[in-house]
Amino acid sequence: MKILIVDDHVLFRQGLIDLFETEPDFEVVGDVGTIEEAIRAAQTSRPDLILMDFGLPDGTGVEATKAILKILPDSKIIFLTVHPAHARLIEAIRAGAKGYLLKNLEIDKLIHALRGVQSGEAAVSRTMMMEIMEELSHTQEPVTPASDVFSRLTDRELEILREIGTNASNREIARRLFISENTVKHHIYSIMDKLSLPNRREAAKLARELGIIP
Repeated sequence: MKILIVDDHVLFRQGLIDLFETEPDFEVVGDVGTIEEAIRAAQTSRPDLILMDFGLPDGTGVEATKAILKILPDSKIIFLTVHPAHARLIEAIRAGAKGYLLKNLEIDKLIHALRGVQSGEAAVSRTMMMEIMEELSHTQEPVTPASDVFSRLTDRELEILREIGTNASNREIARRLFISENTVKHHIYSIMDKLSLPNRREAAKLARELGIIP
């Protein structure tokens, strides 16, 4: 997994670089401290994952996120910040971030969260997820009929959603449907995006509630 680190503290960036050097599946392809540098580095290195600080010398991580996603819409951006503020969390998620983690997170939990992003999960703590759900509850539209919800999905995505409901792994789903694991991952990302869900567990739960999975 190629990672770009965006943070204005050089020592913090170096600490993350040293950390990822011990993980064989992570490769730091750049570390920068401003929005301008982040956009340029993202275009050049095309990272799989971008770790983004909220406060940067020339603006906010939200501004950087919006700018980068216009150029690289498939980039996964995770905020890693000291700011637990509710408003900033919501702002980051609405800008397109796939997660919002605090810098006091334990190392093993950080690594686990970042690997989970590659499986289609959102890197957000349980407490922060509750804040997101609370925010959405104030603006949520009336419950949409199941037919309307799942009409957003393709036939293949519906097949994969049913498999997710059986707790099948990506490898098992790929074997059952005679497709590659990468294709499974692509469809799962699409399902999460279309249904505005944070992870596959919530997708399976919604499918059961609406009757798509027995």
